[in-house]
Amino acid sequence: MTVAGLRVETVDTTVVPPADRFPLWLEMAGRVSAPVAFTSDHADDFRGHARMVDLGGIALTRFRYQSLVGQRTPRLIRQADPEVYQIALATSGTCAISARRRDTALPVGDFTLVDWGRPHDLEHLGDNARDVPAASVTAVIPRARLPLSPDKVDRLTAARLSGSEGPGALLAQHLHRITRHPEEFRDSDVPYLADVTISLVSALLARHLDAEDALPVDVRERTLLARISDFIDRHLDDPALSPQAVADAHHVSLRTLHRLFQTEEQTVAATIRRRRLERCRRDLADPLLRHRPVHLVARRWGFTDKAHFSRAFRSAYGMSPQAYRARSGSGPTG
Repeated sequence: MTVAGLRVETVDTTVVPPADRFPLWLEMAGRVSAPVAFTSDHADDFRGHARMVDLGGIALTRFRYQSLVGQRTPRLIRQADPEVYQIALATSGTCAISARRRDTALPVGDFTLVDWGRPHDLEHLGDNARDVPAASVTAVIPRARLPLSPDKVDRLTAARLSGSEGPGALLAQHLHRITRHPEEFRDSDVPYLADVTISLVSALLARHLDAEDALPVDVRERTLLARISDFIDRHLDDPALSPQAVADAHHVSLRTLHRLFQTEEQTVAATIRRRRLERCRRDLADPLLRHRPVHLVARRWGFTDKAHFSRAFRSAYGMSPQAYRARSGSGPTG
């Protein structure tokens, strides 16, 4: 099916009879990455859900399942080598991977790199006692599209890579947003989203290889833009947030910052204003915040001048903040 232009496929094993559920999952998993000899304690009645987003040859997938143990064997590799890497973020459950004589326990919140052209063992288990499934978010990228030496990348196979700091944190946020909310994007966004995905994966691997200076300039610039975008989101409540403040925080000149944003749809200042207005619109439509005065909603997101906020909101959405709140059904109750 198509959601707002992005190609999205969903697999839910519970919609087929129990006997067909594990075979359905195996078929889907083989298409996402490569065939694996999977087993599961729940194979007789396997409950799993996957949402796959196609970014033009780069596949992002959000997985949820009970438990899986798998082997990518030499025989399977001889039958088909898709020549792809998979970067996998554990989001729930107990996860471990073994490859290249390396055994790695993967904590929730960290990444690992899987080379589907190399033998490896995988284990990802949910917590049956608490009815908590195993879950992960992954990106599958053709090896040829990474701007790093394959020999160097190979050193990171099955390694633990941080998903909570630096480029790993940015990559985690990027993957979560696209796989949770593909409806926010258009078909025309696909090339840009693919480039950002490659850049963030490359930056994460390069950091662990101490090879960041070897990345192409465009990859470093896209990674910097992702850092700047994250910074803006985290400081929207600060009235002092401005293009100059953004430039200073990232140790670049204002001229360099504006040059970076030439490839974006909006200027830095327009991006800050749009995101602040989006947060205000969201809060005004929230029934739980219906008793909060409009000027406090505006102030929460960095608008200190009530008249300026009202003009900006009307210009963006065609009505006043009060009218929007009333139309959304979340106005104050009497």
